[in-house]
Amino acid sequence: MNRGLKLALIGASAIAAMSMPGVASAQEISSVAEGIHVIQGRGGNIGVSVGADGVFMIDDQFAPATQAILDQIKTVSDQPVRFLLNTHFHRDHTGGNENLGNAGVLIFAHDNVRARLLAGDAPKAALPVVTFNDATTFHMNGQTVRVFHTSNAHTDGDAMIHFQEADVIHMGDTFFNGFYPFIDAKSGGSVEGVFAAIDTVLALADADTIIIPGHGPVGDRADLIAYREMLTKARESISPLIADGKSVEDIVAAKPTAEFDADWGGGFLNPERFLRVMHAALTK
Repeated sequence: MNRGLKLALIGASAIAAMSMPGVASAQEISSVAEGIHVIQGRGGNIGVSVGADGVFMIDDQFAPATQAILDQIKTVSDQPVRFLLNTHFHRDHTGGNENLGNAGVLIFAHDNVRARLLAGDAPKAALPVVTFNDATTFHMNGQTVRVFHTSNAHTDGDAMIHFQEADVIHMGDTFFNGFYPFIDAKSGGSVEGVFAAIDTVLALADADTIIIPGHGPVGDRADLIAYREMLTKARESISPLIADGKSVEDIVAAKPTAEFDADWGGGFLNPERFLRVMHAALTK
């Protein structure tokens, strides 16, 4: 197995490992709209809807963070967490599932999330109890919460969540705001799928829409457009090298994304790793 493919296969674990230190003490909640909050810490960004109907939660980072996350939620609501929606199966977004499942929280996700968690020997309490194929809708806390699948983007089980009245969209890891993204080709992710996910949200959003990425600061439509433009130029720079038969090592040496590295290469994936991930996704 070549080095590039190996890196692509371990990418999700690498992201999780980089996010683990100090996980229990790193949580911080902030309001993004009336009744809608985001918790940022050592894993994926958590979305939280609060109100008289209870707490609706999106993703849960890692198991050691569960109590710290719940403590943050208690600062904005005295209601219990009723529902948890996983945006995909990676452990920096599902690591708290078992804790919350054991506490009686009802877990929802795309069909493929449950399948991949099962394949990874996740305990029963960590598994989604309700799964969906294309879309589902929640009605709570004065919000119509539309949850919909975007095919083969970051993974094969991605879900995005639109709080329609609040005009807030949580994109999971189909959007890394300010960072080069990881695309998990091994688990069904694809570059074209990421573009399709982005375009779906751009069609829903206007200048006032609040967009919660899987990682990075809360953004807006302009941030998502900048992300799309970077990915477009990265693909345009890398694809001809692949078509010319260049190896992944040749592509890394050529530094085709050099113009973006200072702005986008300081996150989970440095420029070299991003090139290897893109090569794996574009050649699968």
